[in-house]
Amino acid sequence: MNFRADAKKPPFASVQTDPAPFIAQDDGAQVKLNWLASTALLVYEYLVFYLGYLYFGVGCALTSLLSAALHPLLPRVLGARLGRRLTGLHFRAFLALLQASGLVKIDLGALDALRGQHSIIIAPNHPSLLDAVLIISRLPQIACIMKADIWDNFFLGGGARLSGYIRNDSAVSLVRLSTQELRAGHQLLVFPEGTRTREPPINAFKGGFALMAKKSCAEIQTIFIDTQSEFLNKDWPPLKKPSFPLIYRARLGKRARVDGDVRAFVANLEHYYRLELNASATPCACETKLPATPPVA
Repeated sequence: MNFRADAKKPPFASVQTDPAPFIAQDDGAQVKLNWLASTALLVYEYLVFYLGYLYFGVGCALTSLLSAALHPLLPRVLGARLGRRLTGLHFRAFLALLQASGLVKIDLGALDALRGQHSIIIAPNHPSLLDAVLIISRLPQIACIMKADIWDNFFLGGGARLSGYIRNDSAVSLVRLSTQELRAGHQLLVFPEGTRTREPPINAFKGGFALMAKKSCAEIQTIFIDTQSEFLNKDWPPLKKPSFPLIYRARLGKRARVDGDVRAFVANLEHYYRLELNASATPCACETKLPATPPVA
């Protein structure tokens, strides 16, 4: 028998395998893991979103009930100080909860320089419903102007009355009460636009805040709230989940005093806001501690 042909074969023939099925299996597993991760993140975002609303609403209701009970018992000055402190603590705890979620980044450190300063109007731009919460959380003794429907609201009314916030039901009483607050040495939160921004970067200014400043000889501290999101702007449905992360930063602008014609002052200040907000129109990075613009006399 002739074995030469068989002798040429190696004793153990190597087995050739096709890697394609294994690669396909790996790709399928990775796709499944990615899908699970994105689904888990989406569920977490919705959970934080709705629990945040619940926490804020329950906190407002409890603060309002406690404030309504204390309002007839406390002297006006003491009640206002306590009411503003309670509101500030609630807002600050709410924002701390949002930041702890990892979905919201907030940098309000620039506002700390304003603590303890007297008889100034705090004048931020107004991109969203969160703006007052952001400012009050850092400046808890600030006085606010509130719409009549918010003043009468169950969730906010009790706290507003105890805190001595100013009800905006007539222009005459609004200017008079605001001037009294400023002459008493208090800070006053006023949004020069009068409402949330409809036409970015800013709406046309109302003149009331400048009239208050002139009558009380108070300075106006300009503040710019930067955000990359349209969440809770004028046209945002309240229950619509935003794209996370949300980023908010407050920075100080110049400080101005009303001298001469009020209308000219308002026009010049509005122009200044437009320049500043257009210059910062790129998405902000609140995790980066950028230096605040120092107040200019």
